[in-house]
Amino acid sequence: MSSPLDAAELGAALAGHYPRVDVVETTGSTNADLLAASGDGALDRTVLIAETQTEGRGRRARRWVSPPGTGLYLSVLLRPSEVAAPALGTLSMVAGLALAQTARETAGVRADLKWPNDLLIDGGKCAGILCEVGGASPSVVVVGIGLNVGPLGQDVPAGPGGLAPTSLADAGATETDRAAIAVALLTRFAELEARWRSAGGSLTASGLLEPYRELCSTVGAGLRVELPDGSTRTGVGRDVDADGKLLVTGDDGVSFAVSAGDVVHLRHR
Repeated sequence: MSSPLDAAELGAALAGHYPRVDVVETTGSTNADLLAASGDGALDRTVLIAETQTEGRGRRARRWVSPPGTGLYLSVLLRPSEVAAPALGTLSMVAGLALAQTARETAGVRADLKWPNDLLIDGGKCAGILCEVGGASPSVVVVGIGLNVGPLGQDVPAGPGGLAPTSLADAGATETDRAAIAVALLTRFAELEARWRSAGGSLTASGLLEPYRELCSTVGAGLRVELPDGSTRTGVGRDVDADGKLLVTGDDGVSFAVSAGDVVHLRHR
């Protein structure tokens, strides 16, 4: 277990980007806490980090295991009033891009992205993202990130589709200090989110779509897509469009777009 994170030190390092950075020893969910705080006037770009979460969650209400002191479990409250509601869904891709770039440039590991919200290293899941809209206003978005930094124990379960868990340390990262990773990640996210916000939430106008595509290993992979209606289709990931949808060519030759659902990588073609 690494040294506890210091809120004052993190706040000073991130003062140019975030007005408030809090660290708590334990909480149920940092996302839930900031969604509640949005109704009490919490400022745009407020950050909450927990040493551990007892009710951490991912997409579709799945549990995110948060071993104490080994990972980064954080959420950022945003009030992007300049962005229309339909474009808010692309924020998870902005966060994913920040994660992948930080893993590569700060931690020195070759990480890539699994659409829409997972960070992979050698096919293992190292991080996940959960964006939730709501709280006290439909213009409030909370971006939650769970990143495995230190070595994982044996009791961390596999993710959806059998994705094996991994961490920066397990992947041989050159930097595993949680404070350094937190500052690098939040700084990069602030920079990318500002570009996204100033472009009205457009991935194309912000210049973020191409970097995302380059780091998305779902493009070119054989896939099984489990859709919200319970149906399943297989095919090949062909692209990610400007709205953040995954474009797939089915094994039957028919192309379709995926805006929600579980995607399992089968193979590269």
